[in-house]
Amino acid sequence: MDLHQLFKTRTPIIGVVHLLPLPTSARWGGSLKAVIDRAEREATALASGGVDGLIVENFFDAPFTKNQVDPAVVSAMTVVVQRIQNLVTLPIGLNVLRNDAKSAMAIASCVRAQFIRVNVLTGVMATDQGLIEGDAHQLLRYRRELGCDVKILADVLVKHARPLSSPNLTVAVKDTIERGLADAVILSGWATGSPPNQEDLELACGAANGTPVLIGSGANWENIATLLPAANGVIVSSSLKRQGRIEQPIDPIRVSQFVEAAHRSWNSPGENKSVSPTSVSLHS
Repeated sequence: MDLHQLFKTRTPIIGVVHLLPLPTSARWGGSLKAVIDRAEREATALASGGVDGLIVENFFDAPFTKNQVDPAVVSAMTVVVQRIQNLVTLPIGLNVLRNDAKSAMAIASCVRAQFIRVNVLTGVMATDQGLIEGDAHQLLRYRRELGCDVKILADVLVKHARPLSSPNLTVAVKDTIERGLADAVILSGWATGSPPNQEDLELACGAANGTPVLIGSGANWENIATLLPAANGVIVSSSLKRQGRIEQPIDPIRVSQFVEAAHRSWNSPGENKSVSPTSVSLHS
């Protein structure tokens, strides 16, 4: 996977749009317009602040189903992504929680999104949703059947989960790439808002042998200068919200602060890291 080709930078910052509860979820509020309006504001704030890509998640649908989501969730996420695409020109990905990679791939293929995030691509993880089994075989065959080139960003030893087998990071990274055919791997801390440690990132990068390794949680403007040099990019959300609280909306000032801190950690003097003026295109 060529990060520069996809994100126009070799060290992308990917901001997350956490959707309000969607139809059929436990906390669904009854208004898809409210979901869309907030998602549009979040996407615009992230793009204006200088992120290099976006990922859309049904984060507030908890408690999650472990595998297939309701068709109404798929429909709603498709509509939301299309509305965001009317506002920003950044690469967009999807994560259909908890582990509905097939639906994520279907949406991405139809709306021409560029990537998906898969929490469990290989192996078996014990989670609060029960046992989740990776199904790389089905997902890779489905991508080929759809005739698309949507990239698969796969978590390794994903947060809020424990592996049933021995949690050997090197083996897990190699299996995810060599046997699961992930295009990039994601390393997180133990929970949302918890960062991976620098040693694990360096170990994962060594095991990945050139496949990109992204930080999947816990990055903030204070630790990004330490973490980012040990990885190939970062997915960030919690620390960009007002007061750093997960339920709050994105704070544009925090986005800019984080992006500036990340820029200072880069050691690629020949690369243009500035945000493209066309990344935000507001339409009347």
